[in-house]
Amino acid sequence: MAKNYPPSEAVLKKYADVLVNFALGRGKGIKKGDVVCINGPEISKPLFMAVRDAVLKAGGHTILQYNPNEEDRYNFSADFFKQASGEQLDFFPKRYYRGLIDEMDHIVFILGDTDPHALENVDPKKIMRRGEAMKPYRKWRNEKENKGKFSWTIALYGTPAMAREAGLSIDAYWEQITKACFLNEKSPIAKWRAVYHQMDSYLRKLNALSPKIEKLHIEGADVDLWITLGKKRRWLGGDGCNIPSFEIFTSPDWRGTNGWIRFNQPLYRYGTLATGIELWFKDGRVVKSSAKTGEKMLKEMVKTPNADKIGEFSLTDKRFSRITKFMAETLFDENVGGPQGNTHIALGSAYADTFAGDVSKLTPKMMKELGLNDSSVHTDIISTTKRRATAHLVGGKTKIIYDNGAFVL
Repeated sequence: MAKNYPPSEAVLKKYADVLVNFALGRGKGIKKGDVVCINGPEISKPLFMAVRDAVLKAGGHTILQYNPNEEDRYNFSADFFKQASGEQLDFFPKRYYRGLIDEMDHIVFILGDTDPHALENVDPKKIMRRGEAMKPYRKWRNEKENKGKFSWTIALYGTPAMAREAGLSIDAYWEQITKACFLNEKSPIAKWRAVYHQMDSYLRKLNALSPKIEKLHIEGADVDLWITLGKKRRWLGGDGCNIPSFEIFTSPDWRGTNGWIRFNQPLYRYGTLATGIELWFKDGRVVKSSAKTGEKMLKEMVKTPNADKIGEFSLTDKRFSRITKFMAETLFDENVGGPQGNTHIALGSAYADTFAGDVSKLTPKMMKELGLNDSSVHTDIISTTKRRATAHLVGGKTKIIYDNGAFVL
């Protein structure tokens, strides 16, 4: 009999406490009277309800988006794409989403798949087309966030289907979640604050160095990639937007990306498994892409407007991360520690808050001038192989910032 699944009420209560009273509000938690939207599938009901209760206990209000599971008989997502006309794929209920954005102060996304391959037989073109239609919702959310009036976090509710996909027992899968989120600690929030305090020392050093960095050179047996950091950039991390999150990242000037990179970790995206992904960049754009499996999806994604450009570059220090297993879910896999830490890039949209200035005054024109990419896509692709990141500084000097899975600043 599984010992860790379903999770105990004590674990769920701690999990919800971390999400509501730490992760939201960028490490500060919600305030009395805040409106929190909770989005999750029905299989996540135990955590969904624990989050709802934590919001109410904190004096907040809830908007609930409780979605059907994916099942053989009722494949909720795939059935939509198979039946929807072009007009229906393009439909965006703008008054509903505008009202939702105006009403909510925070949103919690709970992930939990009953069928990780639900969209496997759906034409990727339809999925990308729907993503383009929904782009305004993300844009409005980002605008409110950049004004300091909105926050979000993402969490994982492990399921038997996801555990099987990762090659783990459901017990082992939940053990990773429990360790990674510090739910086995007496006070998970206190532990998160202590870890983020440690990470902050590297953030401060990176941000002090940033104005002097012209380019970053990422080297390894499976990568030779040059990235232009860009003007007025800062590095981010340790803000609660994902639970767990151990990465330190930035959004480079996409125009200066050149070279080649291969990824040893599988990508689960749009219900498709892609493995052996390789990308070639020239003057900021992907000029060639390949994958051993899932190549059709990869190429359709890259063809989506501005998804052929880099939106994020990220490094995870193996000394901070408590994730040691492949989890078949990007939220965890992009934060894995392991012997070599991990490096990853994201194709598609950039994070506006990596702008080292008043983000609330950052206009689309300014973003374009700074090389901060805008797209309906944001797809993280990960590698856990041995890599070195060297900063090439103004004046010709170089400084290694990351090597063998750890920051060396």
